[in-house]
Formats: sequence, C-alpha cells, structure tokens
Amino acid sequence: MALSLDSSNMRRGRRRGRSRRALSEINVTPLVDVMLVLLIIFMISAPLLTAGVPLQLPKTEAGAISDQKEPLTISIRSDGAIFVQAVEVPFAELAPKMKSMAESGFDKPVYVRADGRAPYAVVAQVMASLSQSGFTSIGLLTDTGGPSSGLDQPSNEPPAGGPSVEGAP
Repeated sequence: MALSLDSSNMRRGRRRGRSRRALSEINVTPLVDVMLVLLIIFMISAPLLTAGVPLQLPKTEAGAISDQKEPLTISIRSDGAIFVQAVEVPFAELAPKMKSMAESGFDKPVYVRADGRAPYAVVAQVMASLSQSGFTSIGLLTDTGGPSSGLDQPSNEPPAGGPSVEGAP
C-alpha cells in the first residue's frame, strides 16, 4: 500500500488536528469586567459594614481591641438617644432589652459607644443600668490617637487607628 502525498489529504489532517487541540487563547475582557464590578460592589458595601449609628467617638491613647467575640453594642448619640446594636431604645426599656439579649450569660462583652458630645449623665446612667442588670464586662469604645496622657511612648509612631476599648475586664 502506497502513501500518497496528496495536498487534499494534508488539508484534512490539519483540519482534524485543529479541532482536537485545546484553545489556548483566553479572552480576558469578561474577566476584567467581572473584577471591576466586584471591586465597585465591595467599595460601596465596605463602609456599610461598620456600626449602624454614626458617632464621633472621643480619642484616647488606649490600644486597639484584641478580643473580637461578638459583643453587644450600645451607642449613645450626641442628643442622648440610646441604641442597642442599631435599634433605638428608650432608657426605661434598656435593662429589660439587654437582659433578654443575654441568653448565653452576663459575661458577654458589652461595648458602649458614646459620641464625644453626648451628655455625661446619660453615659453614666447607661453604664450603671448595665452594671445593675448583671453584666460584668462593660467597656467604653473610643478612637485611638488622642492627647497624650503623659506616659513615655517607646516609639514616635502614631497609634494604630480604629476603635479601642477602655473599661472593666
């Protein structure tokens, strides 16, 4: 049997070879489009993931929070309005609401976020109400980078930004 080197046979072989080979070109345009859409989505949603009540926290030298166990958060606006998580609650209903939220016990951390311009009396009353309700771990959230307390700083670096906690262990 003789092999013929006919050009039509060679063309058929090339066609078959091409159809069996994997396509090695990747179209990058749809990938870039998807990545840009995801970038925009994350840029818009990231600020919304912060605490629900906008406050101007006072600045202190306290270090950043290291214990991140799902705490209960109480926010106090500058006008004295009290929020549990992101829901406004009258002061008279604060203790019963907090007791009902403490299903796993009263050792769950409670963070009080008070606006720097909030009346001191309201902040003190909220903390006293939490203490009387049986909570043992109450802390005040502040921003870092406040005025120096006079303690020697080992380095001249500014403190890391973000909320910090002061209060009972």
